[in-house]
Amino acid sequence: MARLDATYSRPCNFAAIASLLLLIVLCLAWELWLAPLRPGGSWLALKALPLLAPLFGILHARRYTHQWASLLILLYLLEGLTRAFSDNGMMQMLAIVEVVLALVFFMATLCFARATAQQHIRAGD
Repeated sequence: MARLDATYSRPCNFAAIASLLLLIVLCLAWELWLAPLRPGGSWLALKALPLLAPLFGILHARRYTHQWASLLILLYLLEGLTRAFSDNGMMQMLAIVEVVLALVFFMATLCFARATAQQHIRAGD
């Protein structure tokens, strides 16, 4: 059973890493170059900072980080949904990409937490 869990946990962790890094890049590019609220960039680029908090734990496949990061990402999902329905043009397209990346990250963190649950119980953590 542990081998099966490890088989599922690696792709889930990889998906979480990839979507988190892409979301950080998207947040920065969106607010600094692609479609900032003000010409030359905006302070909204700082919204990428909270995404750096779980980065180390996600890179090192820490189960607890995956668990709490799945809650943090919901803020980005809500922001993306709000802007996808309220904005238009380039901002709307970027918001849809944000929604997709947030959903991928959310699903990947849940997948990872579930795949590593038995290891967590056996280890007595």
